[in-house]
Amino acid sequence: MSRKTVISLVSFLMILATVLTACQSQPVIQTVVVEKEGTPVVITQVVKETVKETVEVPAAPPTAAPSGKVLLLSAGSSDIPSIDPSHASQSIEIQVIGTTSIGLVRQNEVTAEVENGMATNYDISDDGTVYTFHLLDNVPWVKWDANKGEVVKVQDCNGNDRMVTAEDFKYGVLRTLDPRTASEYAYVLTPYLKGANDFNSASVDDPEKLDELAAAVGVNVTDPQTIQFTFNAAGVYNLNLIGLWVAHAQPKWLIEGDDCTEARTDRWTEQGFYQGYGPYTLEEWVHDYYMTLVKNPFWPGTETVPVAKIDEIKLTVLEESTALAEFEAGNLDVTTIPSGDMDRIITDPQYKDLIQQTATLGTEFYAFNYQLAPTDDARVRKALSMAIDRESLVTNVVKGGVPAPFFTNPGVAGGPKVEKYPDLGIRFDPQGAKQLLDEYLAEKGTTADQLQIALLFNTTEGNKQTAEAIQAMWKDNLGVTVNLINQERKVYLTQRKEGKENIYRSSWVQDYPDANNFLFEVFGPGAGYQQVVDWYEGPSYDQFLKLITDAAVESDPAKRMDLYAQAEKILVEDEAIVAPLYWYSTPVLIRATVQDLPSITGYDHWEKWDILQ
Repeated sequence: MSRKTVISLVSFLMILATVLTACQSQPVIQTVVVEKEGTPVVITQVVKETVKETVEVPAAPPTAAPSGKVLLLSAGSSDIPSIDPSHASQSIEIQVIGTTSIGLVRQNEVTAEVENGMATNYDISDDGTVYTFHLLDNVPWVKWDANKGEVVKVQDCNGNDRMVTAEDFKYGVLRTLDPRTASEYAYVLTPYLKGANDFNSASVDDPEKLDELAAAVGVNVTDPQTIQFTFNAAGVYNLNLIGLWVAHAQPKWLIEGDDCTEARTDRWTEQGFYQGYGPYTLEEWVHDYYMTLVKNPFWPGTETVPVAKIDEIKLTVLEESTALAEFEAGNLDVTTIPSGDMDRIITDPQYKDLIQQTATLGTEFYAFNYQLAPTDDARVRKALSMAIDRESLVTNVVKGGVPAPFFTNPGVAGGPKVEKYPDLGIRFDPQGAKQLLDEYLAEKGTTADQLQIALLFNTTEGNKQTAEAIQAMWKDNLGVTVNLINQERKVYLTQRKEGKENIYRSSWVQDYPDANNFLFEVFGPGAGYQQVVDWYEGPSYDQFLKLITDAAVESDPAKRMDLYAQAEKILVEDEAIVAPLYWYSTPVLIRATVQDLPSITGYDHWEKWDILQ
């Protein structure tokens, strides 16, 4: 049971407040106010899982506090797990990757439209299956040199600058697909890219066969600055797939080693090792505490990806309530607003001009375990979903968001619109819910108070408040007492794959703005949440899969939307595999000195932000 949860630091912070998990806040407050430059860091003192051996990172000579523009942000309530494009699946990870490296194309954060990233231009074959990209030729790989206290270009074994090439992108794609990498997010490419599924699903025990299958993947380099992708079929989302973080360039010499570089394998993204090429690069990363990104002076800047205006970005691990306190103390530039503080902040005149309403193409939902009693019965799943008062939830508990009767966010292409399908999905109906549950209870010869149902959620203040509110609704409307279990994010992500609980707190934020990304890539074969819900066979699933597969290639927009609407009916009404809660929308606080571009994609382009001085 896998995956993302989700952001625009505007949207990004909004979802982090619910998606990421808790950690102790007291040390975090200290890290916000203590200047860190010039301090040696022993990675194993703070990293207990990622680094297996002690690696002391050399410190730069003591320096004064940064004199440039510094953006102070919250990283959410738990550690940033990884910034490796082949291993990232969480929103905060993807946000950092998109800041320190650039895809061939990427989404415009305001419109969600695809625009050039590392590509100067591209061509599409007449049949829509072959994409040829021409790359910028003036982008070097860079790293932070702690001894010099500055960003430097990476050099090869002959002393030449290593430039980003088409081979680096090919390597990144193949490393993601390589079954030995065990990338959680490889599935987003496997159904579409020629040869990708055969390579990704092959046995790791036959290296020669793997090499043969890798060579057959539809990624070919025709010259150092030209790369070609071949897809199994034409698709409206093929271009978006090429721009995803899993297809970013990666430094083979650093990961696998060469004549002058020690192989760092999966540790290549750690502080002291990391090499990137985006508008920012990694300067410092103390796991569970903070991460510092510094402006890359060698990023040439383009019309769509300009040179960064802000010199440094500091991301600190903070609980949502602590982040608000830090904002009010002047130690943070952007923060979400905890629901318990929402009324106070909204009515306080000093915050009137600092509040910004955000909307993100994502959905908060609860996923049911299709295999575990009593949620193995559709009547129980539907009763639990119908007993949730979504209007009350967003008004009185979350204090943000739009009640979601169905799963797919209506803002994406192909997504059903509420105005066109007013009766689609689940509505609050406590009497109907009670009737369904009573039917089940009578058949099983049991009572509501005897049902054993558990809800697992990753620990954040917001997730806890939501779970407790819905727990009360289930008790009041159905007479069912649901046991709440919270886990630190890393434990939660593992435990929800084991299928021991009935309900799992969940979230989805678009990778690209299309209904295919919400339905096929969440509930399709091998997709993000298929292991979470364990719904992968039977007549209803077969019909669901046919609908979303047909919709993926349907060229008529009205017919395509209708196919997705039929699929939604199966997902949230007939089978009630998930209980959609709300579509993301919430106010955030942004300091008046910060100039930002609000994002609907779930991710920000921080190089476009500025701080007025």
